[in-house]
Amino acid sequence: MNYLAHAYLSFNEPEILVGNMISDFVKGKKQFDYSAGIQKGITLHRFIDEFTDDHPSTKDAKEVFRSDYRLYAGAFTDVVYDHFLAIDANEFTDTLLLSFTQTTYHQLTNYTSVFPERFQKMFPYMQQQNWLYNYRFRWGIERSFGGVVRRSAYLTESSKAFELFEIHYDFLNECYKKFFPAVKQHAREKLNQLMTETN
Repeated sequence: MNYLAHAYLSFNEPEILVGNMISDFVKGKKQFDYSAGIQKGITLHRFIDEFTDDHPSTKDAKEVFRSDYRLYAGAFTDVVYDHFLAIDANEFTDTLLLSFTQTTYHQLTNYTSVFPERFQKMFPYMQQQNWLYNYRFRWGIERSFGGVVRRSAYLTESSKAFELFEIHYDFLNECYKKFFPAVKQHAREKLNQLMTETN
């Protein structure tokens, strides 16, 4: 899952949100440098990623991108899932999504001093350009695909990925619909388990 989904699946818990959002930038034992709550958010993020990768619908969605982008098929699928979450009427109205994104940025701002360096540099752009809200738009997805390329080791373009997204839009939406209720339920259960553990 990408940033919007990880924020949403933090279930309005600020420290869980921080851990969930910074997890990809925290390697190995570095996670133990953070508070117990943020560590639980990191753990939840990793659980969500593993559940996502193992889900049959995600494997189907990745096939749309695999022949052209190989190992990065999953990264493009993560962005696609954020698009369909942003327009999912079962989860958000336009107004609720806008409110949610602003609340998310506000909560994260309280923890900027503990952000890993790379996330600390990225966060102002995320907030100013409102990445979380703009996943709602196809142009926002096109821009996010470009971000995948910029962060990659060997990709040079994302135009084909966006073309595939447009061609297979309905199929990818069906993959999302089969997947998201399951990850939401399992993420909630995992968070409940984490919150009952002693620090």
